[in-house]
Amino acid sequence: MWLGRTYLARIQKRGIGPGTISLLPDALLMPLRRDGLDPVPELTARQAEEPVSKVPLPFGMDAWVVTGHDAVKAVLGSADGFSNDFTHLAGNAGVVEEQHPGGLGFSDPPVHTRLRRILTPEFTMRRLRRLTPRIDALVEERLDAMEAAADGTVDLVEAFALPIPSLTICELLGVPYEDRHDFQQLAMERFDLFAGATAPLGAMSASLSYFRDVVKKQRENPGDGLIGMIVKEHGDSVGDDELAGLADGVLTGGFETTASMLALGSLLLLQDPDAFARIAGDETAAAAFVEESLRHLTVVQLAFPRFAREDVEVAGVLIPKGDMVLCSLSGANRDATFTADGGRFDPHRKAGGHLAFGYGIHRCIGAELARMELRAAFPALARRFPAMRLAVPPEELAFRKLSIVYGVESLPVRLRG
Repeated sequence: MWLGRTYLARIQKRGIGPGTISLLPDALLMPLRRDGLDPVPELTARQAEEPVSKVPLPFGMDAWVVTGHDAVKAVLGSADGFSNDFTHLAGNAGVVEEQHPGGLGFSDPPVHTRLRRILTPEFTMRRLRRLTPRIDALVEERLDAMEAAADGTVDLVEAFALPIPSLTICELLGVPYEDRHDFQQLAMERFDLFAGATAPLGAMSASLSYFRDVVKKQRENPGDGLIGMIVKEHGDSVGDDELAGLADGVLTGGFETTASMLALGSLLLLQDPDAFARIAGDETAAAAFVEESLRHLTVVQLAFPRFAREDVEVAGVLIPKGDMVLCSLSGANRDATFTADGGRFDPHRKAGGHLAFGYGIHRCIGAELARMELRAAFPALARRFPAMRLAVPPEELAFRKLSIVYGVESLPVRLRG
């Protein structure tokens, strides 16, 4: 077991690139692979035959891939049965001390309970509504900038999908304007498993270091952003490392995920002219489109790894104590037992109950903020550029490979058809 932990830690510390990808079994990587916007057929087959399946790892360890909707809910909903604690992924105390990301995603109760209680007031609809005018203004600013493009051709990823959530999170946290480019890069490097030796833990370390500096400045002069509000309300009862971890978690959960949704959701709209026209003037249609897009795309492909606290039975399968469990959110949201014909995008579908934001105590705390951004951005895009079309053949689009957060590298469009 110690060798197995060290094996996992080595992969995590080095990052997964061409030189280390062979260390991981293909069955473990399969939930991260896609065919365009769809999970690979192997995932669908695995889900139908074995919604909870074992993947042997080197050194005698076992991992489990969970793809069924009910089975995923059972794992994510059981904080007593499964642990999220980051130390399970680290091979030695030095890695934990230096690179523990903190925040909500890699912590268990009672630490998780305390931290979530601190963050929750900042994500109530009452608090979030103060951002509505700023989100609307950010969207319009981006559309104005796009309209000024000389030849009418832009990359929607660079011009639209990345800036909106980045600047929204900056507003939420109170990040200085001059830091915003570096802020984007820190978030993007977090999720791409081919980013090289610094990913993903190197990006975590750099991000945490940045936020510790921000926290130090906010201690001296707290602003009206999330970091400043927590400093004002909780003072020294929240340590600098804890607060940096919370801020980093907001960045992790709120930037790259929403950016990918904006890019891939725009691609869905370009493939469905009727939906594109409908959402421009119908708030109900826009809200339904957002929910079905969240389900269908499920840009966060895997939940944070869980580790069985004790022997646990899931969907009739016994998972031994200590084994790692990976829950495929993209598989769960396409599961035929959850929604009929789940592989088809249907903007009229009532998509309630999807797991795009996770489930249980670790469900994304910023879910409503993401919805606010998506519901503002998509209709505004459709109103401003109703004749927008792809500028390249669909088969030329480059999608991410083996990224926890799925996305497209660029999305060139002609704004006026």
